[in-house]
Amino acid sequence: MAATRWLDDAEMEAWRAYVETFVDLGAALEADLAVHDLTMGDYQVLVYLSGADDRSMRMCDLATRLQLSPSGLTRRLDGLVRGGFVERRTSSEDRRVMLAVLTDDGMAKLERAAPTHVRSVRDRFIDLVERRDLAAVARSFRAVRDGLDAERRTDQPGRSRVAS
Repeated sequence: MAATRWLDDAEMEAWRAYVETFVDLGAALEADLAVHDLTMGDYQVLVYLSGADDRSMRMCDLATRLQLSPSGLTRRLDGLVRGGFVERRTSSEDRRVMLAVLTDDGMAKLERAAPTHVRSVRDRFIDLVERRDLAAVARSFRAVRDGLDAERRTDQPGRSRVAS
């Protein structure tokens, strides 16, 4: 077993800054969307559907994009469907495929909430980071995301990554 590579001071400072900020930033963004009766998860659904062709996506593709299980997506969509913001429809091309479709009311809801969300992101993140550092932040999180994606692709069901 390989020896543990402990964090040095600079690494620990970066890690703690992330950990101590992540939850608070998420809570603040959620609170700002709450005035529109939306969660961050709901907002993500509306954004993804608004950018899709015909404002619709196959449910399996939307679940993958949101990193949710099929049942998790069903729960996420339930409130949006009840509110009339999203519809579930059978695909006209393949009756076995279910689509999530953004309704006109859903698009209007997104258009009302987007300025609040963008102001929140700008006030709580973008405007607090030096312009020259934004590219480094983006590169850093892309590298983390790419590493997690690669890890997910190589995981095999039923096999632990810890030690074999």
